Amino acid sequence: MSKLRSTPKLKRPSKRYGAAELFGRAITSLPWEELNHLSSKNHKEVPCPFKASNATCHKKDGVCSLGLYELGENEAVSMVGQPVTTCPSRFLEGDKIFQWVSQVLLGAEFAKVVKEVSFLMSDRGQEVQEKEVGRIDSVLVSEEDGRLNWCALEMQSVYFSGGNMESEFEIMRTWGNSSVPFPSKHRRPDFRSSGPKRLMPQLQIKVPTLSRWGKKMAVIVDRTFWESLGTMQRTPHISNADIVWFVVAYDGPIDGRYHLRSHEAVYTTLEHAVIGLTGGTPVSLEQFELAIRTKIGRGEAR
Repeated sequence: MSKLRSTPKLKRPSKRYGAAELFGRAITSLPWEELNHLSSKNHKEVPCPFKASNATCHKKDGVCSLGLYELGENEAVSMVGQPVTTCPSRFLEGDKIFQWVSQVLLGAEFAKVVKEVSFLMSDRGQEVQEKEVGRIDSVLVSEEDGRLNWCALEMQSVYFSGGNMESEFEIMRTWGNSSVPFPSKHRRPDFRSSGPKRLMPQLQIKVPTLSRWGKKMAVIVDRTFWESLGTMQRTPHISNADIVWFVVAYDGPIDGRYHLRSHEAVYTTLEHAVIGLTGGTPVSLEQFELAIRTKIGRGEAR
C-alpha cells in the first residue's frame, strides 16, 4: 500500500518596509546606475521636486515615502500597496492639495498660502516658543471685498521606527542588479506616534479656538495613514464639521514617479476625530495581566 505524500507547505513571502521614493523618484523604476548615483547624493545639493523656488531637500536621506517590499519566489522583489508618506513636503506636488482645499472650504479655485502664523501667546503676552503647537502650519486665504476668507491647514506625514536607512543606502550605492534590493532591516510606519502622539494634541489645542471663530481645520493625510486610524464617525454636512480630512493617494509609478491625487474628503467633529486617532479597542483585564506575567517571565522587568 503506497504512502500518501503530504503536500509541502509553501514558504510565505517575506515583507519589509524600505524607501519607496528617493528625491521624488520611484525606486522600483530606477536603473541601478541612477540608484547608485542618487543614494550617494548629499540631500542639501538636490532640489526637492515638490517645493517651490527650486528649494533643496531637507530630509537627510532624501526619502519621500516608504514602501512595503515583498520577497517572493526565486528571490523576486516587488513593492505592494501604496507608498507611506514620510516627508510632509511630498504633499506639495503641483500645489494640488492647496487647490483642493481651497475649492472645498473657501469656494475658490486658488488661494494664497500663508505659512507659520503665530497662534498661541503666553500669559505674559509673549509668543509661545514651542513651534509644535504655537503656530498654524499654513493658512489658506481668499480675499473677498477686503475681507479674509480663510481656513487652517495641517499636513501629517508618518514617522517610522526600526532600522535606519543608512544600511539600505550602503547597499544601493554598489547595487548592480536589474531588480531592486530587498530591505536589509526591519522597520515599520509608526502610525501611533504620528497620530495620537503628534497630530491629536495639535487638533485638541487649535480646533476649539478655530471653531469659535467659525473656521475649519483642514488636515492632509495619505490613504495608508487614514486606513490605520480607528473608525471615525462622519458628519453628513460640512457646516457641522470642525475638521475636514483631505485624504490623498498615489498613482503609478508612471514615467518613474508616483503621482499624488485626491482620494476622499471626510467631515468630522473634533470629538470623533479624537476617538478615531486613539483607535483600537482596550484589551480585557485578563489579557493585560497575562502580558505583564509574560514579560516578567521573560525577565523583562527591572
